[in-house]
Amino acid sequence: MSQIISLVWLFCFFLALATTGCASQIKDMKGITRVGYAIQVGAFTEVKNAERLTARLQAKGIDAFYFRKDNDLYAVRFGDYATREAARRVARKLKEEDVIGVCFIASPQDTYLTGSRGPDLRSGRGSATKPKSGVDMGTIAARTAERFVGIPYQWGGDNVVEGMDCSGFVRAVYNLCGVNIPRTSQEQFKVGDNVGKGDLKDGDLVFFGRSSDAINHVGIYVGNSRFVHAPHRGDEIKASSLDEAYFAKKYIGARRYF
Repeated sequence: MSQIISLVWLFCFFLALATTGCASQIKDMKGITRVGYAIQVGAFTEVKNAERLTARLQAKGIDAFYFRKDNDLYAVRFGDYATREAARRVARKLKEEDVIGVCFIASPQDTYLTGSRGPDLRSGRGSATKPKSGVDMGTIAARTAERFVGIPYQWGGDNVVEGMDCSGFVRAVYNLCGVNIPRTSQEQFKVGDNVGKGDLKDGDLVFFGRSSDAINHVGIYVGNSRFVHAPHRGDEIKASSLDEAYFAKKYIGARRYF
């Protein structure tokens, strides 16, 4: 029965996307593009297994990331291919090299994490967020970010630089929502629309640092002065408040891509 409910809900979600035109909400701006076909691998019960595969792919120069699915299993996703066949060719090659095993090709319409078993950061309760009529991409990004809370993560691979873990996290969230954004927090700050602190909306990126030319941290705004972020290498993804003394002092600004 639960599987039937999940399938029905998944159908309703994509119907909502079709009727609200979420894909069309992505602004035409430099550095922001739609995600193409991707390769998804695994149904790992242990996050460490997903982390190891991600690290192996990253060592080959592949920009991979892992995430928690609805059934509390972990999967690894990577790639941005123009066609399904192009993704299949890469997958076949990686299988021949014994890098990956069973995988599937995710189409541009299959990028969103269905449902939500992460915490509802606005109410303090667990939630199963469902799409509503008129749902926008910012809302989808915020609810997706909430799913990552509590996951230990090393986002930047072995060659991590200052700020790369946090920017890798927000890139992974946006990727799952079907959007490519720049790689580093400094680059992310240079694109998108400037947003005043009093006008923040779900899904906006919030930036911190010494100055606008020295951005070293970024998170995803999820409402009520809260944002989700990767605090530092090896730590768990967390939710924090913009009102906390440290973040209030380091706050530089926000950007919106929709």
